[in-house]
Amino acid sequence: MHISYNWLKQFIKLDITPEETSEILTDLGLEVEGITQYESLKGGLRGVVVGHVLSCSKHPNADKLNVTKVDLGTGEPVQIVCGAPNVAAGQKVPVATIGTELYDAEGNAFQIKKGKIRGEDSFGMICSAVELGIGTDGSGILVLDESIAPGTPAATIFNITTDQVFEIGLTPNRSDAMSHWGVARDLRAGLLQNPKIETPHKELITPAVSKFKVERRTLKMDVIVDDYKKAPRYCGVTISGIEVKSSPEWLQNRLKAIGITPKNNIVDVTNYVLHDLGQPLHAFDAAKIKGSKVIVKTVAEGTKFVTLDGVERTLHQDDLMICDENGPMCIAGVFGGLKSAVSENTTTIFLESAYFNPVSVRKTAKRHSLNTDSSFRFERGIDPSITEYALKHAALLIQSVAGGEITSDIVDLYPKRVEDHSVFLNFNNINRILGEDISKETIKTILVSLDIKVHSMSDVGLGITVPAYRADVTREIDVIEEILRVYGYNNISFSSKLNATISNSSRTEDHRVQNIIANQLVAQGFHEIMNNSLTTPEYSNLTESINKSYQVDIVNPLSADLSVMRQSLLFGGLESISYNINRKNSDLRLFEFGKTYHKMLNNFEENKHFALFVTGNSAPASWNSQQKPSDFFEFKGYILSILSRLGLTKFTTQPTENDAFSEGITYFVGKEAIVDFGVLKKAITKQFDIKQEVSYADFKWDAILKLVSSKIKFTDLNKFPTVKRDYALLLDEKVTFDEIFNIVKQVDKAIIKDVTLFDVYQGDKIEDGKKSYAISILMEDSTKTLTESQIEKIMGKIQYQLENNIGAQLR
Repeated sequence: MHISYNWLKQFIKLDITPEETSEILTDLGLEVEGITQYESLKGGLRGVVVGHVLSCSKHPNADKLNVTKVDLGTGEPVQIVCGAPNVAAGQKVPVATIGTELYDAEGNAFQIKKGKIRGEDSFGMICSAVELGIGTDGSGILVLDESIAPGTPAATIFNITTDQVFEIGLTPNRSDAMSHWGVARDLRAGLLQNPKIETPHKELITPAVSKFKVERRTLKMDVIVDDYKKAPRYCGVTISGIEVKSSPEWLQNRLKAIGITPKNNIVDVTNYVLHDLGQPLHAFDAAKIKGSKVIVKTVAEGTKFVTLDGVERTLHQDDLMICDENGPMCIAGVFGGLKSAVSENTTTIFLESAYFNPVSVRKTAKRHSLNTDSSFRFERGIDPSITEYALKHAALLIQSVAGGEITSDIVDLYPKRVEDHSVFLNFNNINRILGEDISKETIKTILVSLDIKVHSMSDVGLGITVPAYRADVTREIDVIEEILRVYGYNNISFSSKLNATISNSSRTEDHRVQNIIANQLVAQGFHEIMNNSLTTPEYSNLTESINKSYQVDIVNPLSADLSVMRQSLLFGGLESISYNINRKNSDLRLFEFGKTYHKMLNNFEENKHFALFVTGNSAPASWNSQQKPSDFFEFKGYILSILSRLGLTKFTTQPTENDAFSEGITYFVGKEAIVDFGVLKKAITKQFDIKQEVSYADFKWDAILKLVSSKIKFTDLNKFPTVKRDYALLLDEKVTFDEIFNIVKQVDKAIIKDVTLFDVYQGDKIEDGKKSYAISILMEDSTKTLTESQIEKIMGKIQYQLENNIGAQLR
């Protein structure tokens, strides 16, 4: 949100700098994320001064150039070569001195430098209106009033407006601060609590509306509100005899400073009041309101309506509309309609000021994917007490910039007042929560500075009334938070001793295990990702492993792409991969811990998962090594290293049933599946514009946590030597290494420590349907050195089991 420093000073007298102001606002919770300078003319004419042309003569080497002597008020005249046909001695002219930066029509800067033109020195430039950027006449230099003294800065003559604009990171709960008035209210409270600032900065200066009066009652509008729940308060007034034209410079500069493009004086006033007081307004061309009747109601489902942007929208039956006898004119609180809009031919307007239900406006805005300054404020809750006041303020401003007369009484339909919040504030609770004793008088002063009324006081606490515009302050704890932010977080003292309690809860254990695996993966070159739990329902069409009937729908989604809770971590990961690949980062190792969400009958389930993604090359290109794409077996190694670190070394395998994989494996511990992994189908990765192979693993984290033990087992290092023997086996091509591994291990579990595969061959020298495996068998005995006879006996048993169980032949 943009807040103008000059604009703030209309509400509160400030003699502190913008930087000091930003510090106070940040301490109050209105964090100033940056300060930018606004200039009504780029460059602000810095370096441009008034010069007095003392003499003017023809250039000796150029017929169309003149050599002038110009007094710049510094005592010593300077020579300037000028090509303008109208330059003459005795003139007062704008001069861009050496080092001045001017800007062309495209906003590009060019610097004035000392130069030599056709052999004559030139120390500056006498400027035209075009060169200064203040007009369109470039036929000659700009001649100024003779009374202006030489050396006078040009910025003071042309009323160049400068301003400092705060970029405030406004939190969603602070609807009261969505205007310059709201920020000024907070600033006043902060100044009252700041002992370094003198006391004159106390009272807010609010716009006066005492001059509002009805000149003639010649254009009455009948206003009917059908749904007071959606429109608790509705005000309006007519203004006749206006002239729609460009706004005066002061109004345009106010809007430009905060990033709003001026349109015309009527629209600009409504935008001004919105950012001034926080009250959205809308002006209708009164001549286009059929039947002189304004009806606030909903319309039939499917009604077509063209908004100001020229888009035809299909209305919902719950959309609140501002209508005339012929139909809708405006989406209430969101966006105006094209047919009733103010144009250059408009002479009479109906000016609307209302308080619309925040929930109703939010739902309508989301349905139509509209986000306007008006809806932004109505959605969060504006001040219902200033509806009429803001209308009068706007009407007076319109009269001042567009002329006209007030031609009707104000219609103010407000059958049920929005009440302020009553809260009892306990002194003990304040001191207990803040951790510091704050005097009762200080507490009372802070509350009053925030427009919170104290209507009773006792030794126990205060009975207070919070204004309705503070929609975020409804409970005692909310009030205590208000006291703290105004008192100052930095003013709370802290003990030098810190006490902490360590819990042994399952959540803590889960976090510990996650950190163990995360640290291991980071050491292997992985990066952790965290994706949105909201996703699009369209992803359920990519795989049968996601059941649409289990889908958890969002009642009021931000958009169609974020309308359901995710049932898998897969698609968020693929979005991250696609994002990186599109930015030339294609070698990726990613992991994510997260939850999936499912609707089961009438209940909802959350399941913890851990996802792993690998794509691209396994190592960067180097002069001494070739790039190698990551493959299934490298990925399998990462899976096994994770399970090994978790102590899960005994599991069974079978081909995965998940149709997202082109090839994949599922690991089981008992009957519990703990991980699915493999290479994703190209049909899925193609949907994310990923053209390279992606390996993906889905760990069932809830199941893994049940199996992980916190007990650590260890044994002494073996004192006796290990023995390694190799076998080259001729096998049927359907035999897997997993089968070989299990057969060999079963021969003697105590002696045989490991079985590894170090070579695979299929080719011309082996018959069709066969393959060659070279395996290495590691043996050791923890009690003695193995003898050759023992080794031969074990190897004989291994050979026998391999031949009889899988038909293996020694090569």
